[in-house]
Amino acid sequence: MSTEPIAAPAPQTPEEREAAYVAVDESEEFQSLRHRYRRFVFPVTAGALAWYFTYVLLAAYAPGFMSEKLFGNVNVGLVMGLLQFVSTFAITAIYVRYADTHLDPAAARIREHMREGGLQ
Repeated sequence: MSTEPIAAPAPQTPEEREAAYVAVDESEEFQSLRHRYRRFVFPVTAGALAWYFTYVLLAAYAPGFMSEKLFGNVNVGLVMGLLQFVSTFAITAIYVRYADTHLDPAAARIREHMREGGLQ
């Protein structure tokens, strides 16, 4: 986090501040950042929801399949339930890596441009 003073004077009126934020929102750099974020998040969310609802629907409508023993007292439902946790942690780790390499550097550049323009 930078402790350097802001290079430009801050917009004074609410209209000036709004115009400055709108300019950031409409900038190509911010639009690119938003596109990269959505390109990752929407498909991953759709996949995770499909995986979760598959599990729920199988539990509700295919109890015979879900109670099928794999080994010992471990059945398909138990394994799929545990895999829900595994997939959640995997998605989190993948997102953190993606954000660190693709999103955070661009966000830092945008944030710095905003600070230079007097926005915080």
